[in-house]
Amino acid sequence: MAKQAKNTGKHWYVIHTYSGYEDAVRSALMQRIESMNMQDKIFDVIVPKETQIVVKKGKPKTEKKRLFPGYVLVNMIVDDESWYVVRNTPNVTGFVGSGTIPVPVSAEEFGVIERYLDEDSNQPKFKITLVESDLVMILDGPFATYEGIVKDIDEEKGKVKVMISIFGRETPVELDFDQVKKK
Repeated sequence: MAKQAKNTGKHWYVIHTYSGYEDAVRSALMQRIESMNMQDKIFDVIVPKETQIVVKKGKPKTEKKRLFPGYVLVNMIVDDESWYVVRNTPNVTGFVGSGTIPVPVSAEEFGVIERYLDEDSNQPKFKITLVESDLVMILDGPFATYEGIVKDIDEEKGKVKVMISIFGRETPVELDFDQVKKK
């Protein structure tokens, strides 16, 4: 193993993993920290995720989606021992950095991620596969079975504006994502 630069400060680092194994890496690393008595050098491991509301088969469903597939954040003090514990965790392919020396995430970068995670913890985001000008069928409400064209999408509120024909005139109707289905 190459000699690591001594770093006495506690910082956040990004480790690269096989995509889809982020939670397994977090779990394995937490176990290794415990079993190898590294709590004084490795403090926290997070897999940044956001909560999304996805409309599937006309029904809203809440899902957790990884913000950075293939990456895990580790709060640690880097020395030879802590580097070895993290680097040799199953499914970890390496640290993001220069060669064998990990480069810490800047305070500004981590601040952005932290604010995003704090905002996200309370409010799920809506995720929909519709785009403007899609033809949709309205599934429920007073306009059930009407067809219309998507005019506007508001993912933050989970709303979609659809233009439907009522009495021969184009009329905008605001609906929830789960009230429409792509034709």
